[in-house]
Amino acid sequence: MQANEGKALEARVDGKSYARIPLRTRVVMPNDDLDSVVVEYAKDAVQPGDLLFVTEKIVAITQGRSYRLDEITPRPLARFLSRYVVRTSYGIGLGMPETMEMALRECGTLRILFAAGVSVVTKAFGRRGDFYRIAGDKARAIDGPTKNTIPPYNQAVVLGPKNPREVAQRLQKLLGGDLDVAVVDINDIGGNILGSTLDKAGERRLVQILGDNPLGQATQSTPMGIVREV
Repeated sequence: MQANEGKALEARVDGKSYARIPLRTRVVMPNDDLDSVVVEYAKDAVQPGDLLFVTEKIVAITQGRSYRLDEITPRPLARFLSRYVVRTSYGIGLGMPETMEMALRECGTLRILFAAGVSVVTKAFGRRGDFYRIAGDKARAIDGPTKNTIPPYNQAVVLGPKNPREVAQRLQKLLGGDLDVAVVDINDIGGNILGSTLDKAGERRLVQILGDNPLGQATQSTPMGIVREV
């Protein structure tokens, strides 16, 4: 068991210790079958009582929801709005015309415009985060390329996954049903559980356990991992 660089193998939450075990894989491609990838890399690694967490990115990729940059033609509105998105150290978000274009397609033009308008007003009063709160999980989950993204996704936009709760339930059955599964969207400043076999309290606890993103944000090639109470 080896941690990703700069990441701890254990986290302590509510007085309990949890091992976070990254699972290294080959680069997952759009023609891959998610179930086969999970069986190949996780089936022999999980134990009863574990939780398998899978990144939303590989779920979306295997659902055909990744698009090369040269396949996306941003409309003028996307170019305009993207100029006002703050780019962070952990990802480009909607701060490029191609990712903003996909947000407009995924969420609808009116919703994105409303979210942008509200965020302009509330930022003036020192409040942040309203854009994504209004635009929703579909906008938040859009993943654009960065300098550290593994090829070929350094030239692609990946949308959020479809039906993540159903995906988690299917993977749970695939692995024998004696563990939990979560589809997660995590980065170096936090995360969200997009779908899982947990209850709400379990999802909140999992966000805390994964709070420092043990899978890493760059080229670690660890798109899934195991949480195990120790």
